[in-house]
Amino acid sequence: MRPFIHSLLRLYPAAYRREYEKEMTSVLLEVDADIRKKSAMAQLFSYARETGGLLRGALHEHVRNFIFPQPAPVFSPRRFAMRSEFRFPKSTVTLMVIILLAVIVTIEKAKAISDAAPHTNPNIGLIQPLPVTIVPTFLIVFAAVAVIAGLSWLVLFALHRSGTQRLAQLSTTAPQRSGAGLLG
Repeated sequence: MRPFIHSLLRLYPAAYRREYEKEMTSVLLEVDADIRKKSAMAQLFSYARETGGLLRGALHEHVRNFIFPQPAPVFSPRRFAMRSEFRFPKSTVTLMVIILLAVIVTIEKAKAISDAAPHTNPNIGLIQPLPVTIVPTFLIVFAAVAVIAGLSWLVLFALHRSGTQRLAQLSTTAPQRSGAGLLG
């Protein structure tokens, strides 16, 4: 299976292979070991599924490179796919903010119910909602988080532009020198 895996990985663009080939190979070899434990028919379907996934992935990367040949701008549709630049889709942030707002509103309503109910447990009448004070507070917190996120992005952008990401590619071994040494 190894030669077949390597031939399928060669269908990916060279830049993509340089970045992800080792990881993809190790994952595919683990999947291959799991597939070998199945029956012959299950193996056939599993290999067909994995082959189809690799072919679709290679086609997707070639189409993406055709549409966006150079590095994508910050807000392009390409940046919303799962890439190595971030760990989750950017739409997750929007969903997390919506959930946070729902939790805050629920807490405010619970406070209003608690304040409207007398503490002696008689019948509770009509509960009047309290004026919401959470919105200005949320806006201030949201603005502060936006400023901090913007500053963090600027620092990361400056580090990226300065080439610090190339430190991971440095060789720790000394280069071989030809010729005589200092004493020779």
